[in-house]
Amino acid sequence: MPTATPVVDTHVILRDGDKILLSQRGSPYGYGRWHLPSGKLDSGEPLPVGAARELWEETGLTIDPDHLRQVHVVHHQQAPGNERIGFFFLATRWEGEPTNREPDKCLDLRFFDVHDLPKDIIEYPAAGLYGYLMNPAPLTLHGWPEP
Repeated sequence: MPTATPVVDTHVILRDGDKILLSQRGSPYGYGRWHLPSGKLDSGEPLPVGAARELWEETGLTIDPDHLRQVHVVHHQQAPGNERIGFFFLATRWEGEPTNREPDKCLDLRFFDVHDLPKDIIEYPAAGLYGYLMNPAPLTLHGWPEP
């Protein structure tokens, strides 16, 4: 059996009290649906540094990687042979105001009340977000067939 080579993703749950920042996708994957600020980890990059970089690239917000707290992990199977591992980080301190820095990929950035999140969050980031909000276990398996 070959060794798994999953893509490693970072997701940032930017939380201001009861508000969470979501981005509305403008690219083909999940067009029009909501997502967390996220992206792929670069080779040789520590997870919190990658999460802070992706947050800045997408929103213009600056955060010290040491202020990110890892709160959940999702092992996601997009399709057989196409795996991703998503590390979800909580951010409660940052500098700046959210700005859509990738208008070709993002239609909107908006804070939502944690008790009134949109129904159309893409399933993979939703698994991590709801895992953080409601699941005491540190890991969610998503997209895998039932044993």
